[in-house]
Amino acid sequence: MAGLEDLGIPGGDYLRESLTNCSDPLAAIEEFQTENGILLPSLRPALPFLDLFEIKRLDFHNSVLEELSENLTNRIAELANSEQKNRFTILESLLEKCFPVIRVKNLRPVVMSILKHLPKIDDKYLTKILEDKELYSEAAVEVKRQIWQENQALFGDEVSPLLSQYIKDKESSLFNHEHSSLTFFLPSPRTRRQSDIVQKLAEMVGRNVKLYDMVLQFLRTLFLRTRNAHYCTLRAELLMALHDQEINEICSVDPCHKFTWCVDACIRDKFIDSKRSRELQGFLDGIKKGQEFVLGDLSMILCDPYALNTIALSMMKTLHHCVNNDILPRDNIDVVLLTRMMALGLGAWDMIDSQLFREPKLDVNIIIKFLPMITSMMVEDQMRSFTGRPVEEYVHNLKIPADTYILFIKDNSIASMIAMYYTLQVSRNRDKVAVLQILPSLVHSENDRAYEDTFLHCLIAYLLSMGDDFSYDDFCVCVLDDFLLPSISKENVLRHLLRLVWYIHHKLPGARLEALLEGIAPNNEHSEAVHTMYALLVDKVKNYQPQDPVLPPEELDSPLVCVPTPAPL
Repeated sequence: MAGLEDLGIPGGDYLRESLTNCSDPLAAIEEFQTENGILLPSLRPALPFLDLFEIKRLDFHNSVLEELSENLTNRIAELANSEQKNRFTILESLLEKCFPVIRVKNLRPVVMSILKHLPKIDDKYLTKILEDKELYSEAAVEVKRQIWQENQALFGDEVSPLLSQYIKDKESSLFNHEHSSLTFFLPSPRTRRQSDIVQKLAEMVGRNVKLYDMVLQFLRTLFLRTRNAHYCTLRAELLMALHDQEINEICSVDPCHKFTWCVDACIRDKFIDSKRSRELQGFLDGIKKGQEFVLGDLSMILCDPYALNTIALSMMKTLHHCVNNDILPRDNIDVVLLTRMMALGLGAWDMIDSQLFREPKLDVNIIIKFLPMITSMMVEDQMRSFTGRPVEEYVHNLKIPADTYILFIKDNSIASMIAMYYTLQVSRNRDKVAVLQILPSLVHSENDRAYEDTFLHCLIAYLLSMGDDFSYDDFCVCVLDDFLLPSISKENVLRHLLRLVWYIHHKLPGARLEALLEGIAPNNEHSEAVHTMYALLVDKVKNYQPQDPVLPPEELDSPLVCVPTPAPL
């Protein structure tokens, strides 16, 4: 075997040469067995008994080898984890002696165990492992980390499939038509970071600060290249996964750690209370001169869709508090901070792209003009619910948002975000009048923000709870004609629309359903997922069988109904 000769142990080459040059092959084999067998005098007389039981010598020696290998690897682990001062010197000496047999498969686990427990492996060993694909694939992650930290391209090749799969999983959750409920924002932060991909990334990074910095650089680069905010989510989840494992070597040097920890708690509670607001404000105000670059990472943390969702939900609750207590939004300090955090999150891409690390300047008109418009609409919603007047009366006299309101959501990302979440709120409350009034205006949202997947996922989920309203033409015009269909050329919008129709097709008027299915039929430019979903939808519509309503038992118009049954004799 390759490697044994390097240690002075006769291997395959020696045996082949001996058999070639000997006069008695059987005697040569017996001599080889005697010289290289287990040197235990008491064992030799026992070996013939194994022959009687038809146990091959190969099987016997392999079992002995496995037992010895297990004992040796356990001893190596005990030594590495002990308090002995020269433990690593002993392991290095042992590695030097046994590394030549690393290509002997039966002996490889012992060598790999030594490598795994050495905090600093000599480059000559790492180079040989890197040059051999089989050795590299079998090396422990502790060994690979030492290779990766000096080979960023190789580490990138290892990480890239995980990042791609992470994005696919997020998109699958957003587009999944098998669930009508709001599934994307349901898992808690701790549950999300227990996913296989996040845990695998955390394992690959370990306690290595250099590898952690590489991953962050990959995420920043991909975020800039794709504008996909899920990379911001992964940046926060990875840090908090390391936080859960108490990897202080990394958490203590990441300037975003405590800020991310606080935001994570807010996401868990789905609300930013006054106490945590002050903490977050303290982090933002405490950035020292010369460390402004930290704002780039803080903005990525806030650009995470889960963080922005929490900020926006908190804004809605705070504005309701203002309405219920007759307070102007500008007089509530939490409103100002939430606006500030929203601006930082929504401006993350521009900040990292421009490398100008300063907070976006807030438009004061958002607080003193736009937010009062939102609170006024909230008041009107409450008044409608109190009056008890029929919905049809309001439907015929809809209050279309003012031109000023349209200008705000058209030019300002914060105004768009708040308008979107106000729309989600009224949809969740099944307020048909408010939806009819406000939803069509979102076509003007800044940078088509209202057509982002996270928003459409939530909106469709809430609209499905209003399924009966799709029987009316005014609601179909509002949701379909005025909002979704104008952007049907975007594949993501089409996929969300397919999810909507999947559940409400039987509510739609027949002529509208037929025209809708014809209008949203995919073409060659659409992905396979869209074609598959459309085919499933068409098949579902074709085979739909309406269920007969369950009627209460018919009452008999007979005087005998009231006659009691006679008691038995």
